[in-house]
Amino acid sequence: MSASPGRIAPKKRPGRRLAAAPVEGARSGFEAESDSTRIRTRGLTKNYDDLVAVDHLDLDVHAGEIFGLLGQNGAGKTTTILMLLGLTEPTSGSARVVGLDPARAPLQVKRRVGYMPDSVGFYGDLSGRENLRYTARLNRIPRELAETTIEEVLEQVGLASRAEDKTDTYSRGMLQRLGIADALVKDPDVLILDEPTTAIDPLGVVEVLDLLRRLVDERGMSILLSSHLLNQVQSVCDRIGIFASGRLIGQGTMAQLAQRFGDGRHQLEIGLDLAGGDDGSRARAALAAVPGVVSVDDGARAGDPWVVTMAPGADPIAVRSEVLRVVASEGLPLASIRAVVPSLEDIYRRAVARPTVASAPSGSAGIPTRAAASAGDVPAARHE
Repeated sequence: MSASPGRIAPKKRPGRRLAAAPVEGARSGFEAESDSTRIRTRGLTKNYDDLVAVDHLDLDVHAGEIFGLLGQNGAGKTTTILMLLGLTEPTSGSARVVGLDPARAPLQVKRRVGYMPDSVGFYGDLSGRENLRYTARLNRIPRELAETTIEEVLEQVGLASRAEDKTDTYSRGMLQRLGIADALVKDPDVLILDEPTTAIDPLGVVEVLDLLRRLVDERGMSILLSSHLLNQVQSVCDRIGIFASGRLIGQGTMAQLAQRFGDGRHQLEIGLDLAGGDDGSRARAALAAVPGVVSVDDGARAGDPWVVTMAPGADPIAVRSEVLRVVASEGLPLASIRAVVPSLEDIYRRAVARPTVASAPSGSAGIPTRAAASAGDVPAARHE
């Protein structure tokens, strides 16, 4: 994938946005499009007979952010996406997407939202470019504008050189890239991506995540990214929601999630440039004597950073300040100091260990084709 960071224009061209007339789906009590909230759900619930797929979901996704929906298969992520797109109706509760009720105005929502499902499907006997033209026609994008846009998005996802090849010759990773391009063709306000980096090589993953970041930073787009890949979610998302057994059991920034699901202990990582022959005993004793410090680990090898662990409930700011004061007063050779932040893996493991409701159904029944979710007016299904 060879797109450079400058390929996405910060400003949209006049006429690119598809007009959305007022519809009855936009009711009072929920913010309109001009508000900073692009997706909002309140008490959103979906039952399949006696199984609860999504259980009273309260979710907000704001303009200009990437929100990561993290959870195992069967946690309720895909069912949530189907309700946001108007492809299945909730049992109870409500949702608004760009100010519209997807259950009452699904076509208007689909015109404003780009969607890429986990399993993308295209017409194999058509080229990548021809498949994107098909999407443009479904969304009634003028031909000249469509051609310019298609050229841009193919370049952005690194498929310009394979645009004329039939998609039945594409690898799984190439199909994923084409799926992202397809979601961008209608210049959406919101992107909803279900496992967007599946089967993409490591370098391609970095470039795809960088593309998503630029879409948000330069265009103010909102992205809802559903994934089970913790490291990717942590690297690109502004806020994260943890899904388990149909429930959103926690949401917020990494710092907020760490505070809620952490073990209550804070740590500092300290680098010391100890002279040869200095066994560190003086530094160790000085740091261990700081109020609120319960242990000092000087690492397994010389040169490893030291880890200072604070007692549960200790004020991390006060302890850090006292550590710095002791370092200065003792003349310790400080090279670096930083707070140790729990990984998303640690946070997720602690979060899902808490009691939750019975597992939601994990089958794929009812998952739409990509074309059905993309079309603004014309129902269609692509060859899967």
